[in-house]
Amino acid sequence: MTGGVEVAVERLSKSFGKANVWSDVTFTMPRGEINVLLGPSGTGKSVFLKCLMGLLKPEKGSIFIHDTDLVRAKADKLYEIRKLFGVLFQDGALFGSMNLFDNIAFPLREHTKKSEREIRDIVMEKMAMVGLTGDERKLPGEISGGMRKRAGLARGLVLDPEIMLFDEPDSGLDPVRTAYLNQLIVDLNQKTDSTFLIVTHDINTAQTLPDNIGIMYHKHLAMFGPRELLLTSEDPVVAQFLNGRREGPIGMSEEKDANEVAAEAGGKGKALFELPPMKPQIRPTDGGVRAAEGRRRDRVMGMLHTLPPKAQAAIQANLTDEQRRQYGVAARGEAPTQAGQPGWFDGGPGRR
Repeated sequence: MTGGVEVAVERLSKSFGKANVWSDVTFTMPRGEINVLLGPSGTGKSVFLKCLMGLLKPEKGSIFIHDTDLVRAKADKLYEIRKLFGVLFQDGALFGSMNLFDNIAFPLREHTKKSEREIRDIVMEKMAMVGLTGDERKLPGEISGGMRKRAGLARGLVLDPEIMLFDEPDSGLDPVRTAYLNQLIVDLNQKTDSTFLIVTHDINTAQTLPDNIGIMYHKHLAMFGPRELLLTSEDPVVAQFLNGRREGPIGMSEEKDANEVAAEAGGKGKALFELPPMKPQIRPTDGGVRAAEGRRRDRVMGMLHTLPPKAQAAIQANLTDEQRRQYGVAARGEAPTQAGQPGWFDGGPGRR
């Protein structure tokens, strides 16, 4: 495995004819971290994934990977960059006439010159990683939807991608199998250290899986940052989406009239209801740590002073006593420190 890569999206805009999908999208996915993209239906999340892979061309903006701008890259360079991506499509996108082994081996046979012995070793390794050992000869029509997802995931992993994209991986799965898949995603991130981006509508997935969360709304990226930022946000869009409530700025047509939103919020522009309690992030099955965790902690602590108080408190609550000493954060049970006071992290150990 080669590990992940940073992906920097700058001022990206996409339209189909006169119909604008989204505009001025800017954010950075840190290498090796798990990112989730939320948003109401019809906000262009899947379109964004296709732009990220170079399958659709945005009208404006840039996507930088390894210092290459995919939007302006020539065809041969774009072809090489696409090999850095692995993709799990909504339905697994398996070939119905091929057994699972041949489905998973397909990218290796198509894009490499590896021998059949090498291909077999790689395919069997990936099938073991997703729990499909012994199912090599089964056809897609002979297995469950959850198994098809895992087979699609194994196929996405065979080229050791630096960036793994998941387009609504929970689509069509019941809550139990979604939970199993989410655990598998965390375990795979631990093993590969690849950069993951997951598009989902599943609220539990958004609450427990990612390091960072973004939300698409009203033809732009309304928010992107550490999971604690969005999960403690008082933004009405975020609160409505995480609670799954009818009341709020998100309507059937995706956007509501400003007067209607103000009336529902009592004219205060605040969330109409409390956010659900913040759930702990899923840990690797073996009890170990992901390589991205330490990098993320350094990065988030370096930006702590720029975050709202609730997000700061949520981040500090997850620090061990040793980490609190490292970053100069007040010990448990002591009054939380504020900017400019002793104990405030202002660029000390670990900042990048």
